[in-house]
Amino acid sequence: MTEPTPSVDIVGRELRPLPALIFGSRWLQLPLYLGLIVAQGVYVVLFLKELWHLISHATDFSEQQIMLVVLGLIDVVMISNLLVMVIVGGYETFVSRLKLQGHPDQPEWLSHVNASVLKIKLAMAIIGISSIHLLRTFIEAGNLGSDKANYTEAGVMWQTIIHVVFILSAIGIAAVDKMGQNPSGHSKQH
Repeated sequence: MTEPTPSVDIVGRELRPLPALIFGSRWLQLPLYLGLIVAQGVYVVLFLKELWHLISHATDFSEQQIMLVVLGLIDVVMISNLLVMVIVGGYETFVSRLKLQGHPDQPEWLSHVNASVLKIKLAMAIIGISSIHLLRTFIEAGNLGSDKANYTEAGVMWQTIIHVVFILSAIGIAAVDKMGQNPSGHSKQH
């Protein structure tokens, strides 16, 4: 774990107490990121449970049932990827540098992460997760003989509308980010 940086500005002077307190308050986010790591562990357990369910019932399942379980596994992986982006990117952006430069496992996107890039990556991940849920809904809703086919036409419609809103929101976030960049491609400083 990274040690908190002392309350010293770039020329070596100590910060006044109020700026030091405000700047140091970013460390209050640390328990939030640690909690997300625990949540990721829960998703690992869920993934293994679903994988075991698939393996142990593979001969009993129809192709459609196997596809639904695999979509569930993909959903868990995508949510886990979203957690990694939030944990690593958020910590790096808002709390403290991880100092991973030159590390062979450093994610490629981490070298240029900022709040704007993180928002767009999160929006795209949410769209991916929503797409998997929507696909599962379409498959299960079409399976009228199944006891899981308890989707109403209105429920499917609302899920589709919400997915479209996610897409439009991501486009809006990307457009606002593009407007905030100067011609050289770097974000404008305020």
